[in-house]
Amino acid sequence: MSETIGEAPRDDAPSGPVGRAVGRMAGWVDAITQPFVAFFDDIGGTVLLGGQTLAWAVRPPFRPAQLLIALDFVGAGSTFIVGLVGLFTGMAFTVSTIIGFRRFSAEGMVGGVVALALARELAPVLASVVVTARAGSTMASEIGNMRVTEQIDAITTMGVSPVQYLVAPRVIATTVMMPLLATCFAVAGQAGAYLVAVVWQGIDPGIFFDKIKQFLDVHDLVMMVNKSLCFGLIVSIVCCKKGFYASGGARGVGEATAKAVVSSIVAIFAFDYVLTTLMTEL
Repeated sequence: MSETIGEAPRDDAPSGPVGRAVGRMAGWVDAITQPFVAFFDDIGGTVLLGGQTLAWAVRPPFRPAQLLIALDFVGAGSTFIVGLVGLFTGMAFTVSTIIGFRRFSAEGMVGGVVALALARELAPVLASVVVTARAGSTMASEIGNMRVTEQIDAITTMGVSPVQYLVAPRVIATTVMMPLLATCFAVAGQAGAYLVAVVWQGIDPGIFFDKIKQFLDVHDLVMMVNKSLCFGLIVSIVCCKKGFYASGGARGVGEATAKAVVSSIVAIFAFDYVLTTLMTEL
């Protein structure tokens, strides 16, 4: 009795048990497919923004002032926290490694093992996570706040591309600075390993450094640099995209920032597996 007397029945309204069953099935299909549609739509938007950013990065007018500000924010602003996290990561990893190697009297290998782990995995991955938590979240919140306060619309009205003015400098700065930050992480981590292994556990420093030279080669350093470049590009584009398309006021900016951090960290670990597999087989 949902229709009033005298009202013509709607042509698209389901009628009878069959119509109601079709309506329920359509609702279930929509509920099941909606997350997948949203996921691929998000990936498509990220790839599209990344392509626009790379296209605008090589087109004049270039904006060196914006780039220098972004380089200072991402690079100099993240150096201390990246080095601190790297120091304690190296110390913790060395303690665990020594415990395992001590079972077969191979403590002297700890220097080379820690150096290899830092160069191939720990330094690029964890440095990227730290930069995501510090710089990436700030990028998303800044651009998202500009979106909800219509500052991006004002930039567009003035004939300036918001992608070139806001996104491109941040992407370039993060991509360029990430290998340097990963190197800082690796150096600090190796210093932490030296403190634990040589100063605390009494391992001979000559053996410590000799194992580093024995285990570590140029290919491992190239892997660290290549991974860092990829992670810097991915993190910056994902975070800028989340902020660029934020909506819903202050709450929407907060949600966009949280999604930017979570999505970036998931992307880092997913691409880390892919890059490690590819670079190991080459």
